[in-house]
Amino acid sequence: MTSNAKRVAFHTLGCKLNFAETSSIGQQLLANGYIRAVKGETADVCIINTCSVTDVADHKCRQAISHLKNMYPTAIMIVTGCYAQLKPDEIAKIAGVDLILGANEKFDLVDYLKNFNENKIQIQHSDILKVNEFRPSCSHSDRTRVFLKIQDGCDYYCTYCAIPFARGHSRSATIVQTVAAAEQAIAQGAYEIILTGVNIGDFGRGTTENFFDLITQLDKIKNDVRFRISSIEPNLLTDEIIAFVAQSKHFMPHFHIPLQSGADEVLHLMKRRYNTELFSYKIHKIKELMPDAFIGVDVITGVNGETNKLFEKSFDFIKNLDISALHVFTYSQRAGTKMLEIEPIIPVKQKKYRSDLLRCLSKEKTEIFYRSQIGKTVNVLWESRCKDNMISGFSENYLKIFGKYNKEKINKIEKIKVEENLFGN
Repeated sequence: MTSNAKRVAFHTLGCKLNFAETSSIGQQLLANGYIRAVKGETADVCIINTCSVTDVADHKCRQAISHLKNMYPTAIMIVTGCYAQLKPDEIAKIAGVDLILGANEKFDLVDYLKNFNENKIQIQHSDILKVNEFRPSCSHSDRTRVFLKIQDGCDYYCTYCAIPFARGHSRSATIVQTVAAAEQAIAQGAYEIILTGVNIGDFGRGTTENFFDLITQLDKIKNDVRFRISSIEPNLLTDEIIAFVAQSKHFMPHFHIPLQSGADEVLHLMKRRYNTELFSYKIHKIKELMPDAFIGVDVITGVNGETNKLFEKSFDFIKNLDISALHVFTYSQRAGTKMLEIEPIIPVKQKKYRSDLLRCLSKEKTEIFYRSQIGKTVNVLWESRCKDNMISGFSENYLKIFGKYNKEKINKIEKIKVEENLFGN
């Protein structure tokens, strides 16, 4: 390390895909002589990778920018990510921002820093809908679990969602390239790899390859490694994929499936590509083959047109699903989306009330799932995090298990009989 090496600080908001991309950007900077600023050090460069999935996300991004500028007042402040792609002019009005990079430009951050002009704010922002190149990323912050980006962009254009405008069309690497990236992560110490992207079931769009081909090739890796499938659209989660996971040696019995609404009328307003009958069938199929599988479900409440009657219908449908947890989003208006043309608009208080109900339902379902696992034997991969002299790790089916801290356990798998006192608080 040279004494004049510049220190860089990172702040990431939003999805696991963002964290994977921040990690890759960080690796580029480290390879070019930068060093990561540790707590208490002054940073010369601050990079904020933003999210823009909701208005709340935008607000958190603005807060983060202001907070980090106060923390590092002399640092070059760089803002990138989805918020930077969608609303660069809005970000340019925030005091202290020096450089704004769009979704594709962030991967060339090293070059932009080399040509940085400190005398004026710079916006580098291209039309993401014209981008066809896939930029691979893999998180490296945790050597036990890593997030491998296998796909980017989305061609679905659901009426409530601005992500296609932030990340562009669906695109991915080849299977050979993706398997090589996974093998590299394993060589660096990863014991668990989460396949992530915007719409990972769409892997291989426009080519002769597809997501099922990918996971069958990954399953042939000889190393002792776990794979998890992150969020996958129900219409792309085929029976073939479910059956494969059920007998796989590497893929875990853990699914995350976006539902968004349990009312077909609302799914139609959203322009989703499935109905509740199909979704219910997918849940049943998973549980038929993998009774102990953990199933997380995304749901959005308060979209335009979701009347009280339709919310009640949605709630009842979700209540009767054999799932393990809900990830609840409260809808907020997104510029440029077709949802803005739909009525009625749901009052903020009503949206909050509905979200609270769904979060309570999620807590109930998670408790039921955890209780159903008591007495069973699972394999826990212990992670490096330590809090209150406790170590935690995840089972194959995503039970979070706690135990007394032991450094020797880190990155190792231990067979555990599940007891209630192992769940933590």
